[in-house]
Order: sequence, then structure tokens, then C-alpha cells
Amino acid sequence: MDQSAEPDSVRAANARCIRGEHPQRPADPRVVAFYDALTSSYPDRGPGAVAAGSPWAAVPLHAEADHIQMRLDENCADTVLETIEKYAAHFRLDLLDLQDGSVYRAF
Repeated sequence: MDQSAEPDSVRAANARCIRGEHPQRPADPRVVAFYDALTSSYPDRGPGAVAAGSPWAAVPLHAEADHIQMRLDENCADTVLETIEKYAAHFRLDLLDLQDGSVYRAF
């Protein structure tokens, strides 16, 4: 989303995703770079995705042109969350916590 997007816009985009409505456009290069960086550390496909210690509760990750949805195992290490925040900040992406609906910019 645009860097000036309001939290309600981020939540509305998530609601569209849940309904299966996704934008038909080229992938945002920031989202692609985030996905590539994150899955190089924590694979979401192949044997590494289901190996002991994988942070994912569901694989593969849901990847669309404008977002990546990650379902984390409740026992994933704090370093995984720190890595997600680091990459979100680096690529200037918003984070939406689906547990409480909070939206924050990591940058």
C-alpha cells in the first residue's frame, strides 16, 4: 500500500483478501523483496518449511501482488518476529497483526 495509507485502509485491504479479492496488477517489488528475504531465512516450501523449528503454522505463505500473509506457529522464536520487523522496515512495508487488528509501520 501507499506509505501514507491509514490503518483502516490496511485493515480494509485485509478484509478484501479474506474475501478472495486481490488486485490484478504486477507485484510490488518491495513485497517480492520482503518475501525473498524472509523465505531465505525461513523457507515456506520444501523440507525446511515443515522441519522442526520452522516458524510457520501454515505453508506456503499466502503471497499476492501487494501483501504476504504469514501465519506463525505460536511457539516461534522472538528472533523470527524481529526478522519480520527488520525486513518490513527495510522494504518500508506496514505490518498488520491479525490477532488484535493493530497496524504499524516498522520504518
